[in-house]
Amino acid sequence: MTLDDDWAPESVPTDAMGEFEADLADATSVSLWEGDEGGLDFAQRRCLVLLLKQRFISARTHPRDWQVLVDHRRVLQSRLNDLFLELAIDHTREVAWKRQATGEAGDRFPTLLYDAAWSREETIVLVHLRDRLRAAAATGEGRVFVDRDDLTEYVASFRPAHATDEAGDEKRARNAVTSLSKAGLLIPGSHEDRFEISEAVEPLLPLDLLGDLLESLRKANGAEPEAEPADLFDDEQEVSE
Repeated sequence: MTLDDDWAPESVPTDAMGEFEADLADATSVSLWEGDEGGLDFAQRRCLVLLLKQRFISARTHPRDWQVLVDHRRVLQSRLNDLFLELAIDHTREVAWKRQATGEAGDRFPTLLYDAAWSREETIVLVHLRDRLRAAAATGEGRVFVDRDDLTEYVASFRPAHATDEAGDEKRARNAVTSLSKAGLLIPGSHEDRFEISEAVEPLLPLDLLGDLLESLRKANGAEPEAEPADLFDDEQEVSE
């Protein structure tokens, strides 16, 4: 199962450049070094780099760059298009991400991205996170929190009856939680084992593939999961671009 084609997520420091960054932000010229032929100013370039390096940016996790994206969407979209990439934006959840462009006739373009596949455990957790977000939205809740132990127990509920490596299964489930945290889809809090679910979970998930996986897990395990695939896909909201 895959999310969108992407580079592996990589953290980007936001304040490490200090006074140098502030000086650049105040510069009147877009030229940042001798021979610089770029047409974007410093803030726009920083936002573009973040879009290329991260799976997504959001108003919640990257407020400064989100505002730059909103103010200069067309020029940033143009730069991505030059690389055969598209800019996708969910304005309701205030999340933006890139994806590989495809020609009108289904043509495949050269790509800088690769398929970043989610593991079985990661995908199960993602399905659960999306289900929790949907349930919270239906009751008018705002922020949604989950515990690491609850997530690993949910993954364990999909363990086939013939599986005997419980220790290995638990380790893979815990690693899945850590991986999703590094990807920004689980936001760490003051306690290392408690996370907030990112609003980016819904718009970023390839829902058809997740539904297929959940169905295949149910058949393989011979047991009903906590949520039927159909329940996870009701009342889909369109993503604005």
